[in-house]
Amino acid sequence: MQKASEFVENIVKTIVDHPEDVKIKIVEGEKSTILELKVNPEDVSKVIGKGGRIARAIRTLIGVLAGRNNKRILLEILE
Repeated sequence: MQKASEFVENIVKTIVDHPEDVKIKIVEGEKSTILELKVNPEDVSKVIGKGGRIARAIRTLIGVLAGRNNKRILLEILE
């Protein structure tokens, strides 16, 4: 799931004002992987987007990657 975390990291770094603060922790499970995304507190709203649109779009793209590997990938945005 390294590709998925790098993919998310690249997308998020282009959105935020503080790309140096973008950190992703990978938590592996049997059937799923959780990507814990941590950004600067000032950037949380930019990653979530209006009505959660950006977060939903990122999760949709992750779902495409997960489908190729027959594994579920979840994105958690930590504050």
